[in-house]
Amino acid sequence: MIKQAIIPLAGLGTRLLPLTSVFAKELLPINGKPGIEYIIEECIEAGIKEIIFIISKKKIMIKNYFYNDVFYKNLIKKKKDPRIISEYKKILKYKKMIKFVFQNNPKGTGDAVLKTHKHIKDKYFLMLLPDDLIIKKNCSISMIKTHKRYNSSVMASMSVDKKTVSRWGIYKLDKKLNKTDYLINDVIEKPQTKNAPSNKAVIGRYILPRSIFAELKKTKPSKGGEIHITDAIQALIKNNEKFIAHNFLGKYLDCGTMNGYINSSLEVDKIK
Repeated sequence: MIKQAIIPLAGLGTRLLPLTSVFAKELLPINGKPGIEYIIEECIEAGIKEIIFIISKKKIMIKNYFYNDVFYKNLIKKKKDPRIISEYKKILKYKKMIKFVFQNNPKGTGDAVLKTHKHIKDKYFLMLLPDDLIIKKNCSISMIKTHKRYNSSVMASMSVDKKTVSRWGIYKLDKKLNKTDYLINDVIEKPQTKNAPSNKAVIGRYILPRSIFAELKKTKPSKGGEIHITDAIQALIKNNEKFIAHNFLGKYLDCGTMNGYINSSLEVDKIK
């Protein structure tokens, strides 16, 4: 069973400036609710018992959001507003599940994952990237089902326009296992259109093996000084670790750009 999830949150969020110059992007409201709460709820519905947030000192407001007990208690004493009481109970529920790990230097998603290695107990764990919101169907639930079926690592996949493949990590696929799942041969970062092995793009949901920590320790930083999770995944695939691309059924929303963030609120509002 997948019981632990990690969520990298230390990124600077430069694509959402100027909002993120003073505010953590994951706390920005999407249709009236902080974006991070949609990710937490996805985890809870999928049976996750512990969530590890990787944050930086610059984004300590994320931790403060879940540890603002004095504010809520004083407000509830004064107003006894049922909505405020309900919100506080929800925060308390979330807080019991969450651990915080710090990544104070932005050295990439691979480095963020590596910061959690002492906390991951089981053979596999879930990773969710908060810029990628998936609504209507719980992507993590369906990925866990695929993991159980094949006892393997799983990565979310989505078909994209062939003209846009250079913006994505793209799967090189081996054989088709069923209607939604393919065996992964390789992952190519932002290939040119003519060189793309498919139009199946990597989306920010992963079930990863604990063995990835040893691989990340060996992974050399890029020219920009970052450790990329894709490099470690590629190495594991070459060492015959089975990875499956799962075509999820939900609707994908990109919350990491200004246009995408605005559109996400509109799309979430439609499903009320």
